[in-house]
Amino acid sequence: MSTPTSSAAAPATPDDRPTPDDRPASHDRPASHDRPAAEPEAPRARKTAAVVYNPVKVQLKDIRKSVKKHQKQAGWDETRYYETSIEDPGGGITRMAVEAGADMVIAAGGDGTVRNVAEALRGTDVALGLLPSGTGNLLARNLKLNLDHLDQSIATAFHGVDRRIDLGVVDIENPDGSRDRSVFVVMAGLGLDAQMLANTNDKLKARVGWLAYVDAIIKSLRDNNALNIRYRLDGGDRKTMKTHTIILGNCGLLPGNLMLLPDAAIDDGLFDIVALRPERKIDWVGIWVKVVWENGILRRSRAGRQLMKLAPDLKTVRYMKGKEIVVRLESPQDFELDGDSHGLATAIRAFIDPLALTVRVPE
Repeated sequence: MSTPTSSAAAPATPDDRPTPDDRPASHDRPASHDRPAAEPEAPRARKTAAVVYNPVKVQLKDIRKSVKKHQKQAGWDETRYYETSIEDPGGGITRMAVEAGADMVIAAGGDGTVRNVAEALRGTDVALGLLPSGTGNLLARNLKLNLDHLDQSIATAFHGVDRRIDLGVVDIENPDGSRDRSVFVVMAGLGLDAQMLANTNDKLKARVGWLAYVDAIIKSLRDNNALNIRYRLDGGDRKTMKTHTIILGNCGLLPGNLMLLPDAAIDDGLFDIVALRPERKIDWVGIWVKVVWENGILRRSRAGRQLMKLAPDLKTVRYMKGKEIVVRLESPQDFELDGDSHGLATAIRAFIDPLALTVRVPE
């Protein structure tokens, strides 16, 4: 379907700071018998949902059947449906749905669909419902939503409650000097993390899911992919760092229950940032142990946390927190948003938009 295009204001340069966008008592009340009769309340308008769906990822017939059941139970009007396309991966049609009066937009597709819908809903009161599909499902994982049961996901959208979460906003400087602005709901990454996604074989990913990333990691590690970056955190002094990848996280859980950012919270108004800085290939073993063993297992128990205090700091993993970060690179590098390759960037400026998105979660 054709959709209208929309224009956005030109984003700031990566070196710019973000611009922060009693009744008196009455002594002459009438006696009760003089008060006018209260007018009957007008009937409350019923709510309307919209489904923005990726036809490659989901079966619309199954969605319609479940939506019809739950919208009736919840007392909502008929749901409208909007199909994504290469030309419009979700943002434009989501804005159309909002303009048509949608109270909730259900994103039915992969992480890219969710991110595009979330970007269009940023700063509105329209709620985002999640119908995850594909290999990542990053936001649904971090909100601990059901990933495998379509009917339960739709029930959550219609019968759940609203939860406000943060959004990451990033201004990207492209190799040709142009700039654009995007959002992310889970993570954004520069360097090896993004290079791995760029090297992922989409056909292999469709067959074996996240195992395809193992092949991509092997390809990426063949290159000398260390980065020399200059960065500034929360307007502080400019610093330099050598790293293989730097990841900004709104929340910290990856597929396979890998907890990359264990202290990240989706509604705390802060980024959690990690830089992976191995000097030798054997250092990747230590990084893997930290992510899988320490973050994923030891942190879950008091005894495990005590053991972690005894372990030496791992210099190859550096954690930071902040509300805004500016990163400038010596040469264009791969950049990713929510698990999707976003091309090359020469600099980024990212900041948190606190509680800018409403998501439907189980009651």
